[in-house]
Amino acid sequence: MNDRKCQGMCFVGRTLVLLAMSLIPVTLVAEPIPLKRAVELALSHSTTTAIAAADEQRAFAAYRELRNNYIPQGAVGSGLGKSWGFPLSLEGAAPSLVNFTATSALYNPSLREAIRAARADSQATTAQTKDQRNQVIQDTVLSYASLSRWEQRIGRLQDEQAAAMKQEEAMAERVKEGVDSPLERTKARLTAARLHLRLTEAQGSADVLREHLAKLTGIPPASIETMADSVPAFPALAQDEDLNAKVKSNPAVESARQHARAQYLRAKAEHRAMLPSFDFATQYARLTKYNNYDVFFKTFEPNNATIGVVIRFPFLNFAQREHAKAADAEALQAKRQADAAQNQVSEETLKLQRTVLQMEAAEEVAQLEYEVAESSLDALQTRVDAGTAFLRDLGDVRMQANERFLALQDTKFALQQARVGLMRSTGELESWVNSGN
Repeated sequence: MNDRKCQGMCFVGRTLVLLAMSLIPVTLVAEPIPLKRAVELALSHSTTTAIAAADEQRAFAAYRELRNNYIPQGAVGSGLGKSWGFPLSLEGAAPSLVNFTATSALYNPSLREAIRAARADSQATTAQTKDQRNQVIQDTVLSYASLSRWEQRIGRLQDEQAAAMKQEEAMAERVKEGVDSPLERTKARLTAARLHLRLTEAQGSADVLREHLAKLTGIPPASIETMADSVPAFPALAQDEDLNAKVKSNPAVESARQHARAQYLRAKAEHRAMLPSFDFATQYARLTKYNNYDVFFKTFEPNNATIGVVIRFPFLNFAQREHAKAADAEALQAKRQADAAQNQVSEETLKLQRTVLQMEAAEEVAQLEYEVAESSLDALQTRVDAGTAFLRDLGDVRMQANERFLALQDTKFALQQARVGLMRSTGELESWVNSGN
């Protein structure tokens, strides 16, 4: 009886444990996300690219709206009403039971240039969308690289903090034994406190970057972890390489150039509004006797139709001439703005090219300084272990090596910033990201 009772209680206990475990929320586990995947998620979730895509769609719809003027536009309606006396028109149309009209452009020089201008505007918006897309990619890449830097720094600082705490304990023992003065223990505590401050700053910066990447990609911040090896290698850059040809394909420059072309064609359309135009028009109407058509006209025909061409010869329109002159000024302004945009991008590209070369040299210096500091630290650690050097000197050398490591990280990130900015200027950023894993 006791065994059965024990078995029953054990079964109930296991059931309660399983039920409790099922009610515990699952903690999000961070999984490494490669850079290419982060960029893809950012492009699909970004509000910037969504707004740019909407602008591109609007511009293309405006182009099709003008182009469709060459397709007949029909309308069916009715002008019902009672007539007393002569059948007057209702809103410009004869009173009728059924009324059908259709119109379309046949030959219109102004409309033709306006369509070409709208097409250029659509191409400018497409280039602008690509530029906005590159902006999102650049933001994602730099945020990802910066987060990777902080993650590596946190790991390094945690190891250094653990070593500093051990040294602080060792110095406390030496002070207690009277080997060293209390000042040495205070210095060891100061070193540990500085490392704790650096670690707190690094963790805060990493949290901010994870939140930013979460907004870009739609992934929860706790689930974001970078993969340093997923960042593709940067292409080699020669100091004397001419990048002017690549600058001309820059989306921002292309957008400004297409906008200037659209303004030129729009001004041309305003000038051609003074030329003759031909429109196709047709109309059918079903007339009724209660509108007195049979009284005021010699013969009455209920079914009536007209088809023909409407010809316009503008010859006196001073307002349109001044409007065309204003459009010429806007076209000239747009052309100068396009030239200024190209010059600005060209100067920024040259500056970035020189910055990359400078930061590559700075990276080499920082790398060598870090290697020297690490070698000095290892040598001093060996001497301390052998009893031929003082323990108090180890903290200063370790702090110097840590500073060299942080400086090397900052230099590498500055080089990454310059390289990413340069690839955006030359239009190679997205293809570089896609070349990664």
